[in-house]
Amino acid sequence: MNQDTSTAAQPAMGWRLKVGIAIFVISVLLPVAGIPLVATLGFSGAILASVSGVFLVAAEVLGVLAVAVMGKPGYLYIKGRVFGIFRHYAPPKAVGRARYNMGLVMFALPILFGWVTLYVSDWIPNLDENMLAYAVGGDMLLLASLFVLGGDFWDKVRSLFVHDAVAQFAEK
Repeated sequence: MNQDTSTAAQPAMGWRLKVGIAIFVISVLLPVAGIPLVATLGFSGAILASVSGVFLVAAEVLGVLAVAVMGKPGYLYIKGRVFGIFRHYAPPKAVGRARYNMGLVMFALPILFGWVTLYVSDWIPNLDENMLAYAVGGDMLLLASLFVLGGDFWDKVRSLFVHDAVAQFAEK
C-alpha cells in the first residue's frame, strides 16, 4: 500500500484536463495578444477601451471556466507544476546579517528616491528626459530587494497587517 505521492497527485491526462488547459491558454492569450492586435487596427480610443475591457473580463471568466472544467484534481496538478518551477527561485527562509542589511538598503533606496525626486528633481541630472528609466530601475531594485531580504521579511511585512501580531526580539 505504499504509493508514491508524486504519481498519485497526477491526474490522468483525460479530456477534462486537456480542455481545461486549452481554455486557460486562451484566457491568457486573449488579453496578451488580442488587445495589441485590436490596437493596431486603428479603432478609436473608445472602441479600443471597450474591446480591451471585454477581453479582460472574458479572460477572467475563461480562467474560472478552465478551473471548473479541469476540476479540483486538475487544478491542483497544474498549480503544482507551475509553482514547482518557481520553487527553485524562491528566496531562502533566513539570511545572514550582511545580506539582510544590503536588502534593506536596496528596499529603502527606491522608495526614498521616489519621495525625494518630488522636491529636488532639478538637481538630478537628466531626470525629466529619462523618467521611465529611473522608474523601471527603481522598481527592479525594489523587486530584487525582496529576494535578497529572504522569506522571513515577508513574515515581518505580513505581521504589519495582523492585529494580534507581536514583535519578538532575540535575546542578546
